[in-house]
Amino acid sequence: MLTVDYHRLGLHPQQRLLDLGCGFGRHAYEAARRGAQVVACDLAGDELAQVRAVFVAIHQEAQQTGEPYLGRCDLAQCDASSLPFANHSFDKIIASEVLEHVTDDSAAVAELQRVLRPGGVLAVTVPTWLPEKICWALSEDYYAPKAVGGHVRIYRHTQLRLLLQQAGLMPYAAHHAHGLHSPYWWLRCAVGPTRNDHRAVTAYRKFLEWDIVRQAKAIRFVERVLNPVLGKSLVIYSRKPALNT
Repeated sequence: MLTVDYHRLGLHPQQRLLDLGCGFGRHAYEAARRGAQVVACDLAGDELAQVRAVFVAIHQEAQQTGEPYLGRCDLAQCDASSLPFANHSFDKIIASEVLEHVTDDSAAVAELQRVLRPGGVLAVTVPTWLPEKICWALSEDYYAPKAVGGHVRIYRHTQLRLLLQQAGLMPYAAHHAHGLHSPYWWLRCAVGPTRNDHRAVTAYRKFLEWDIVRQAKAIRFVERVLNPVLGKSLVIYSRKPALNT
């Protein structure tokens, strides 16, 4: 389930891509499938271990089937506010559902700007203001400090654009994603965010899993209609100005 649109990102084979806060690697896998040289970065070592295991399995399957898997992936365990990479290291960067967790988001965006090459593109995704506001209203267990490692802020579109611009980046495109996921999180917050075994939560989760696998055209159409209003994620694409020659 991808949040970032790779066509808007403009990713090409052999480009270097940083997937910051990669989680279990959904964006890293797709970038590598498209031939990118990926660095998957996260604070959680157990999640990075899973990403490594999946990449090993993907390459083994590719060898068995004879179908080349063009990209590669390196792993890095690091903090968003202090990245262990040289200036201008990456052609493209994805920071998906990261900044809402970071205490000093200005420092994190400054680091992303630093390691992005001139002319490169950064895609940032955060929870959309309205769906997120409803989650916060339904349960204080959903966000920090009660939720350890949870969300520390809610962004408006204009606030996130300003944050990016203040770091010297130029936003050029935006959209919303995952309109079907907002009601799922409202339901979870209503019954309690930790109640994964609740019957209604389980039923909705199975529907979402079915949808991810089947990609039914009718459901995709409904989600496209819902995204501008109920999309769970806001995605903004920004370009780093090219150096003057």
